[in-house]
Amino acid sequence: VQLQACGGGLVQAGGSLRLSCAVSRRFFSNYAMGWFRQAPGKEREFVAAIARSVSDTYYADSVKGRFAISRDNAKNTVYLQMNSLRPEDTAVYYCAGRTSSTWSRFKSAYDYWGQGTLVTVSS
Repeated sequence: VQLQACGGGLVQAGGSLRLSCAVSRRFFSNYAMGWFRQAPGKEREFVAAIARSVSDTYYADSVKGRFAISRDNAKNTVYLQMNSLRPEDTAVYYCAGRTSSTWSRFKSAYDYWGQGTLVTVSS
């Protein structure tokens, strides 16, 4: 199973970015996906997750109302739309997949991880 995340970059505060994570075909449609992030010197933290059902999502309080996770099962891709970005959103963002149909906010629940994509938000 391979997860390939992309879409990171440098953006000013208040701006937007959309991250994408492409997943190998034999895995994607049956399982839940998540996004995590890790800022320099900090632990990796949960950002958002989506279940097998595209309408079942969950967000960390810090991003609720600003970020949106979605998936396109036909394209084997999960997205993270990030709006109203803040300097504190600066981190390496990782996509992750778990062999369950339900989402989880715990790192240990995920079986597969992408390589990460850097998001830098300038003030």
